[in-house]
Amino acid sequence: MSKLQSSTTVPPHSSSALQLSPKSLQISPPLSLSSEKPLHLLLLSLLPLHFAAEPLSVHAFDSDDSKTEQEEEKKESFHAKKSDDDYPSGEFDFQEIGAWNRFLVKLKMLIAWPWERVRKGSVLTMKLRGQISDQLKSRFSSGLSLPQICENFIKAAHDPRVSGIYLHIDGLNCGWAKVEEIRRHIFNFKKSGKFVVAYLPACREKEYYLASACDDLYLPPSAYFSLYGFTVQAAFLAGVFENTGVQPEVQRIGKYKSAGDQLTRKSMSKENCEMLTAILDNIYGNWLDKVSSTKGKKIEDIKNFINEGVYKVERLREEGLITNLCYDDEVISMLKEKVGVQKDKVLPMVDYRKYSRVRNWTLGLTGGRDLIAIIRASGSISRVRSPLSLSGSGIIGEKLIEKIRQARESNKYKAAIIRIDSPGGDALASDLMWREIRLLAQSKPVIASMSDVAASGGYYMAMAADTIVAENLTLTGSIGVVTGKFSLGKLYEKIGFNKEIISRGKYAELLAAEQRPLRPDEAELFAKSAQNAYEQFRDKAAFSRSMPVDKMEEIAQGRVWTGQDAASRGLVDAIGGFSRAVAIAKQKANIPQDRQVTLVELSRPSPTLPEILSGVGSSVVGVERTLKELLQDLAFSKGVQARMDGILFQGLEEASYDNPILTLIRDYLGSL
Repeated sequence: MSKLQSSTTVPPHSSSALQLSPKSLQISPPLSLSSEKPLHLLLLSLLPLHFAAEPLSVHAFDSDDSKTEQEEEKKESFHAKKSDDDYPSGEFDFQEIGAWNRFLVKLKMLIAWPWERVRKGSVLTMKLRGQISDQLKSRFSSGLSLPQICENFIKAAHDPRVSGIYLHIDGLNCGWAKVEEIRRHIFNFKKSGKFVVAYLPACREKEYYLASACDDLYLPPSAYFSLYGFTVQAAFLAGVFENTGVQPEVQRIGKYKSAGDQLTRKSMSKENCEMLTAILDNIYGNWLDKVSSTKGKKIEDIKNFINEGVYKVERLREEGLITNLCYDDEVISMLKEKVGVQKDKVLPMVDYRKYSRVRNWTLGLTGGRDLIAIIRASGSISRVRSPLSLSGSGIIGEKLIEKIRQARESNKYKAAIIRIDSPGGDALASDLMWREIRLLAQSKPVIASMSDVAASGGYYMAMAADTIVAENLTLTGSIGVVTGKFSLGKLYEKIGFNKEIISRGKYAELLAAEQRPLRPDEAELFAKSAQNAYEQFRDKAAFSRSMPVDKMEEIAQGRVWTGQDAASRGLVDAIGGFSRAVAIAKQKANIPQDRQVTLVELSRPSPTLPEILSGVGSSVVGVERTLKELLQDLAFSKGVQARMDGILFQGLEEASYDNPILTLIRDYLGSL
């Protein structure tokens, strides 16, 4: 266990859709997307070949007796909900670095590790590219970590050796909530009086949104540049399945619950279109508002620029949207001038990875005696770890419950923060974690802090906390469930495969017989089971949010909301990032806002053997991880799923220009 010191404002220590198989799939050969296979055989390799008879996991939810007890508890614990303004903001409060602090830093450097020593006047460089995880990373892990990125901003603001920050922003592949969190830290860093300069080799809407917060923004003359607007795409496989003899049988409860639409529909439903349009409008409106405000432009001017279809990067400079067109070496020459380094000398620089290893105490950023536990929950939700799962891949319910109990049973923690970045998953695991978080909340304040997404099972966890904090564009809600199976009879006929089952019990073949459609009585039981699971989810959401069930029903129905819309409907309490969650935790625990606290990470990762052997992760290990996680999702899902549609989580990231057939298959795999 490690401790991270923090003052009042701290860095945030800082997929999805449908799983259809009710039982382990048996996949012998590795998954292949080779174009040499006929399409029906390719699809067959993606489908379950064996279902073992196992009842749906609807018993994961409370019985009527426990529901009655909850009703009584609700009456006793009911309290009026606060508005956003009633919570502390957690705003960053920069303290000027004095001569004494400068001396202390120099003194501590004498006993610091060699990799913690930074030359005076150094520029912190961070390349923000690709995936950004909400989890902490071990020393041997590859990729970027949001907690460590934001912590670097905090440390650099107080470090007298760091003169400024130089950001390379290129091809971000994360949600808008993470981008908003980093953008907030850029503005906070600027309060120190130091500079932040951005360089964008490739510039699209997300990269520009982040870079627009910097003092100066440079693009190379040949930059890949496209500010054309936002899209969301949805691919549908129903027509393909018809041609190959596959019949998906899906039960999804909630008219907005679009998980499963990729398998059963040929086009977007009216409700799904309505939901996606609202989310897209929120993202587009937020982008226009923040960019225009930052660059001192009118919203209409930015909108007209987008709609003009500008393709010459020079127009960005002419419109005042960037500082200038320069190559990287030219920007570095300008940075030398900023920090007073001679042209023929090397600019002192420290990179993201090395600076992440600089400990807070060397900069005088020590925490207080009050401890707050941080529990991180990122990825798809599973109840138990499968043989194929890797360390740190997804949320393993039984492992997270251990951390929750650890925080509950220890008297040293004054409060706990559950940091969630999950589109959901196994409904039983979600319910078990909900129960443990509720128990934790009975012993000490618990704050849920949402990252990019906390929907379906992710929201299930969050709603057990005392207070829920989300970013403006966090995807949340999606209170609904989905379950299903494939009927492969026609496909089996085409490929000459046969399967016969001998069973005992009226419904024994409910989940085992994929060679035929469900009988009417089986389909009725299938639907009732899913409906029961949905009602339990909805009722617990109403109970957790102190809301009448009929009112919750209006905003449930499987609909996904952005954070701001969720807050206006009572699903979220406050808008902000991790630092605001810490401030609220201090308020709930009666800790003065000006008193420093120590944040204790209960789930700091340890390096895996492949990571160590590969030296911070080679591409081979990356491929192996992707394949194993894919097979895990395909092979070990079961029962009812509280899961958000993959279209929302992935389609809103960026448009795809890949081969349409491969894109279709990839979208399908992404929804499993």
